[in-house]
This record gives sequence, structure tokens and C-alpha cells, in this order.
Amino acid sequence: MPRTAVALQDVTRAGLAVTEAAGDNVNGNQFTNDGKTILRVRNSSGGSLNVTITTPGTVDGLAVADRVVAVGAGVTTFIGPFPVDQYNQGGADAGQVFVDVTAATMFLSVMRIPL
Repeated sequence: MPRTAVALQDVTRAGLAVTEAAGDNVNGNQFTNDGKTILRVRNSSGGSLNVTITTPGTVDGLAVADRVVAVGAGVTTFIGPFPVDQYNQGGADAGQVFVDVTAATMFLSVMRIPL
């Protein structure tokens, strides 16, 4: 199955009532990235969980390690921004960042400040 998309939300001077999407711990998630994008992760579980942001590139033929961020129990963490040359997928998924969560008790929001 395809990854679950998380909608991009723009922060404005009028304010933003953030909406969340449940993390898809089976198929993974993805979001559109322009280099000014921030990922908000809320862990509603009773234990620390990980979120993994895929880095699709290679250096000298070696895979670049994915970024893994631990999110504590009951904690909301902001991650980003994501440079497009390091985090955006290519091919049919061009412009997308792939995110994997360890449990469905993680909730995602994607925000940017449009300029």
C-alpha cells in the first residue's frame, strides 16, 4: 500500500489551528517539502517512541543514514527544516519526504512559513 500523506499547513499571522494525522506505522507517511517545512510529532503513548525521516541519498556509493528522533512519552517535538537535496525523494515521489513511526500512537502535523 502507498504511504499515507500528511497535509501541509501554512502558518500565518492570523494563526493556525494545527490539525494532526495519525501516524501510519504500517505503510509510513509522506509530506511535501520545499525546504521550509517543519514536522510536528506528538507521542500520546506511555513510553518513548521513534520517528525516522528517510534520507534517500548516497555519498561515495554509501547510503546516508536515516535521521531517527526519539520522542518521549506524552511529548510533542518539532523536527526540521528538511533541505530538499538531502531529504526529498526522487522519481515518482519527487518533492516528498518519507517518515516512519514506531506506533500508531504518534500524531503528525506538517507546517511551513510561506514567504
